Amino acid sequence: MTTLLRIDSSASGENSKSRQLANEFIEKWLAKNPDGNVVVRDVDANPLPHFTSETLGALFTPEENRSAEQKAIVAIGDELINEIEAADVVTVSAPMYNFGIPSTLKSYFDYIARAGRTFKYTETGPVGLLNKDAYVFVASGSFLAETPMDHQIPYLNTFLGFVGINVKDTFIAGGQAMGEPGEASFNQAKAQIAVAV
Repeated sequence: MTTLLRIDSSASGENSKSRQLANEFIEKWLAKNPDGNVVVRDVDANPLPHFTSETLGALFTPEENRSAEQKAIVAIGDELINEIEAADVVTVSAPMYNFGIPSTLKSYFDYIARAGRTFKYTETGPVGLLNKDAYVFVASGSFLAETPMDHQIPYLNTFLGFVGINVKDTFIAGGQAMGEPGEASFNQAKAQIAVAV
């Protein structure tokens, strides 16, 4: 059975254009993979604690020396890493908030970036260990993709690549606060999904 891990982050619920694009993709993916399993990780509905000094302290304390509280903190990341390691393919849907990704998604990334599990350091630099493909669905109020103001798509590509996830395709719905141009962009992204799956 092929498993797809779906990671959603928009705070707009069903009105989210990035989620709607992910819906479109997964519907078509399931049509081609009728025995496929979709695991949903919604970091808006179930936000993770942001990193604090206690989080880092727990991670850098040897396992045998961790307190019960520290073990509980580390267990959060363990669950997320186990989940993404078990997936064959990943989808990430993200709106642009203030030129970047939602803080809830950044927190998720903080938890899954763990040396020795999802990446390792080598003499020639870091190497990602997850070794799987991803599809990314993004939306923004204006058209900022491929401009200096876009800290959304470049960050997603950088982070996912860092942990060994290859972004196969990115589907972009820009201009969502601009009426007809945004609607056209959204429809174009949907058309691209139909061809890509």
